[in-house]
Amino acid sequence: MEIITDRLLIRELKPEDEEAFIGMASDGSLTDIFGDCRNCRQWMGGWIREARALCEAGDPFRDYLAYAVETREDHAVIGSVGSTYYEDAGQVGVTYFIGAACRGRGYMTEALRAFAAHLLRTYPLEALCATVRAENPASGRVLEKAGFLRTGTRLYQDLHDSREELYHFYRLTRDLLLEKGGMPWDL
Repeated sequence: MEIITDRLLIRELKPEDEEAFIGMASDGSLTDIFGDCRNCRQWMGGWIREARALCEAGDPFRDYLAYAVETREDHAVIGSVGSTYYEDAGQVGVTYFIGAACRGRGYMTEALRAFAAHLLRTYPLEALCATVRAENPASGRVLEKAGFLRTGTRLYQDLHDSREELYHFYRLTRDLLLEKGGMPWDL
């Protein structure tokens, strides 16, 4: 799978992405998704291999799908977008991270909008969901700029949380995506 936007390429992970992901783990960019990343050099290669296999199977209702986000200008890997299945809610949601050096430039909004459109176009989904810790307002703004609406706030225990934390919940439907500028193809 490849998605090309004005400034970005969203593509399948490659083994050589390992060092870029380890670098983003060292700046804290992966903590919300992976938890403690201090030993990520030991497991990142295995995670990339697993993610590649899951993407080949292409079933967002089973597990996660993860893709690299790189700049078209210099092909630098700057982050990731993907999906995960929230078993507790029975919904497919989006996941994302971007390296600290690339934040504040609109890259993740661009990537997330394109990836959400891809998911809604490719799979029989009525909507996508997302969760963001309340203490991370920048991530919530990314979702809102990508067309997601905040639907509530409550205590929730995500996969790598040791206890319940306060989370904002978001939802994106096909209609919302189109209303917020969507993508130039039919959904």
